[in-house]
Formats: sequence, structure tokens, C-alpha cells
Amino acid sequence: MTQKIATPLPAFHDRDCDLSIIRGKRVAMIGYGSQGRTHALNLRDSGVTDIVVGLKAGSKTRAKAEADSFTVMTAAEAATGADVVAVMVSDEAHRDLWRDELEPNMKPGAALIFAHGLSVRFGLVTPRADLDVILASPKGIGPRIRDLYVEGEGVFCLFGVHQDASGGAHALGLSYAAALGCGRKGILETTFAAECESDLFGEQVVLCGGVKDLVDGAFMKLVDAGYPPEVAWFECFYELKLVTDLMFSMGIAGAFGRISNTAEYGAYLTGPRVIGEASLAAMDDVLADVRSGAFVKQLMADYDAGSPDLLARRRALGERTIETVGRRLAEVAERAKG
Repeated sequence: MTQKIATPLPAFHDRDCDLSIIRGKRVAMIGYGSQGRTHALNLRDSGVTDIVVGLKAGSKTRAKAEADSFTVMTAAEAATGADVVAVMVSDEAHRDLWRDELEPNMKPGAALIFAHGLSVRFGLVTPRADLDVILASPKGIGPRIRDLYVEGEGVFCLFGVHQDASGGAHALGLSYAAALGCGRKGILETTFAAECESDLFGEQVVLCGGVKDLVDGAFMKLVDAGYPPEVAWFECFYELKLVTDLMFSMGIAGAFGRISNTAEYGAYLTGPRVIGEASLAAMDDVLADVRSGAFVKQLMADYDAGSPDLLARRRALGERTIETVGRRLAEVAERAKG
């Protein structure tokens, strides 16, 4: 069956972006974790000379920001006088951060930039009407984005304008994204809602939730059936990266042209049995929870209670058999070095 192809998103590259715009701004980087540090360093290396970092008192990343030669202050202090405030802390923290430190201190006409649309899409942050509100979401893990930038390359970026109070939000957002190095690859224009909802869905159904349960479930099926855990670990976990790397570099069809006929034919027969009607119906439910805000409501309720559910699930995950086997095989590999 031929699948429908949607209209392509508008795409921009370095030649479409004016770096002088962001170079002329005072930027407050709020947060200095995986994304915040990468954004700050890439901006500086792209010629942005006036960058301050806003962190809460006692932040573990303060020493790292200072070692990178950035001036560190509170988020409220950093926002005061900044032309651009880039919010790079965890989604759950946006609500209180905005209410208590950013909204009272951002100057009129400034720009507010997010790397993820969640807090705006679901009302954790309601930006003032006088502010530009921009999405600049590079598609990659912070350290990898930084490495590629240093190598002269870049990653794709999803970009959008939620609010254009100044009339220049579009040009400013493109300038910021290009300073991250994304104009070297492609800056694709979308909306806060499309980025946020698809991101949550993809994380839960495929990248994190789906992969975790598929790998662990298949691994335990083999172990419970009497197969050696080490063998099950290789077949259900270790080789996953080999296949996904092929898909990433060649596409799914290209990757299938490189694997064995046995693996390819088995995939055609068995894939729809594992990801069948029940799984597709569950995806509909997940997407409904994302769009309605039910997931974010549950996330924030747990956060407000001190994240007991998240922390309990994190501990339980570390105790799974597949993790124990993985650590044991890592020790085997380490002994080979001795």
C-alpha cells in the first residue's frame, strides 16, 4: 500500500540566516546541563560575545559554567537586562521558574527561547504579550550536538515562532538556530504543538518506552524459556545498535538490503504480529493522552509530590535482569584488558 506523503516543512540553511542578529544580543542561558552548556558554547563560538548563565543557588553545574569562563548569576539576575532568555532546564521546572524569576524580570520586548514546546503548549508558561516566543529544538543529545559543531557539522533543528511581538522573531530564531550550527544541516519550521506532541509520542512509543519494553520483554521471554541470559542479551539488546545504525545511515529499506535474507524475511512475517492491531490501538491512546494534556498533568502531579513514582520506577529499572547481565558482560570485557 502506498503511504501518503505530507507537505514538506519549510527548510532553512546558513545562507538564509543572519548571524549578526544574535551576535548583537545579550543572551541569558538559564540552565547549564546537557543542552544549556552546548547552546552557550556553540553560541559563543559563533560570535555571540555577551552570554550569562542563570542557575539556582547550589547548582552542581555552577563550577562547570565558571570553568568555561561564563559569568554565573541567579536566573532572575540573568533575565534582567537580557535581550534573549533561553530556557534550558527540565520541563517540570519551567512553571515555577517562569512565575518566580523570569516573568517579573524580563525586560519588555525581549525574546524567550525554548528547546522544547511542552511548557508553552500545555500552559505551564503563559508568556507575556510583549515578548517574542521562539522554539529552537536541535535534534540530538547536547554533547553530541557540541561534538558535531566542533567538527564543522551540525544537526537538524525544529524551529517555530509562537509569538512575534517585535516583528523580528522569525529572523532572530533562525539566527539563534544557525549559531547552534543547525544551519549546516537544516532548520525546519514547525509549531510548538507539533514539535511537543510528536516528541512526547515518539519518546513514549518508540525511543524510550517502546524500545525499553520490547527489548526487556523479548530478553525475558528467552531467559524464561531456558536460554542463557548472556545469549539473550546479545540477540535482543547488543545487536540493536548495529541494526539501528544501519537504518540511520541507509534508511529502513537500505538497512534491510544489508542484513541476511533470514533476518529480513522473518521481519516481514513477524513485525506485524508483534506490532499489530493491539499495539496500534495503544498508540492511539498514547497520542490522545499527549494531546489532551493528561500525560503532562500526571507528570506535574508526580513532580509536585517530589517525584516518588519516577524515582521508584528508575530504581526498579536498574534492578532488572537485563541490567545485571549487561554489567556482568562489561566486567568480562574489562578483564580482557588486564
